[in-house]
Amino acid sequence: MAKILMKGNEAFGKAAIEAGCHYFFGYPITPQSELPEYLSRELPKVGGAFVQAESEVAAINMVYGAGGSGTRVMTSSSSPGVALKQEGITYCAGAEVPCVVLNVMRGGPGLGTIQPSQSDYYMATKGGGNGDYRTPVFAPASVQEAVDMIIEAFDVADLYRTPVMVLADGMIGQMMEPVDFDKERKTREIPEKTWAANGTGGKRQPNVINSLYLQSEELEQHNLKLEKKYKAIEENEVQYEMYHTEDAELVFVSYGTVSRIVKTTVDQLREEGYKVGLIRPKTLWPFPNEAFKQIPNAKNLLVVEMSLGQMIDDVKLACECKLPVDFYGRSGGMIPTPAAIGKKAKEIIGGEK
Repeated sequence: MAKILMKGNEAFGKAAIEAGCHYFFGYPITPQSELPEYLSRELPKVGGAFVQAESEVAAINMVYGAGGSGTRVMTSSSSPGVALKQEGITYCAGAEVPCVVLNVMRGGPGLGTIQPSQSDYYMATKGGGNGDYRTPVFAPASVQEAVDMIIEAFDVADLYRTPVMVLADGMIGQMMEPVDFDKERKTREIPEKTWAANGTGGKRQPNVINSLYLQSEELEQHNLKLEKKYKAIEENEVQYEMYHTEDAELVFVSYGTVSRIVKTTVDQLREEGYKVGLIRPKTLWPFPNEAFKQIPNAKNLLVVEMSLGQMIDDVKLACECKLPVDFYGRSGGMIPTPAAIGKKAKEIIGGEK
């Protein structure tokens, strides 16, 4: 198939179907409402089902139930809607129920604005629900990459029996870009879902899907089991991009659509003689700590986000506080420009070339 022009939110829905997702539970909220609209039309065509739940809380618990049967299942929302789903997400993590959660971020806090933002970094990477759990978090920078990551997210969810989050922003959801659904992708060997509660057929004991452990000793052992799984994810699922970092003295750190703006800044500054580069995390958890060991000439790091600086702490930890970390960001739906980012970089570097 040749590339087709699609709106981000609709491409996300097609990606889920391509990945074998037949069940979606959600609730409309801008700027992701076109996604459930698309799936309400397309899922019945492939024998699937779309359910608009009465609330975000209901939707994530439907995901919990359907995912527990072993089927591929997804939900999506935007910022405050995902906040409401956090209890259900931690239940899925505790019960080891695989699912994919897409957050098309808007400005906050509270209802905020429908304009694009990246202010859900903390909620996604640190876990908005209770308990000792983590969720892998993909951060696409384009509609094509979002499609690829959504498809991959279903494999990661099944392989590790975990919820996986895809963290896009309103700009990616609303823009139109060419997408290739037939491109070659990484494949994984997914084990048979012998754990699923899908009927015994009279051939085995019933499976129990549960996150409740009343005995402290038993819960601790379960937490240690989860921790072992998270260590494996940290070892095997880190993704990132290095852009002109070989000789860079100032290295930007940015993700998502903002990283595309930063790339423009890097190109412009390099034309002026500045040695700058970019580290772009493709996974926000696990965070690409290894990338920060590959910038031997770096003297400064500059984090650029559409937030007030939620990624800064992870960057400081990644560089082991050996480099000064500066920040430039816009919030509330405001989008940084290459000129403003470049000005901040020149202030750090000092002087004109």
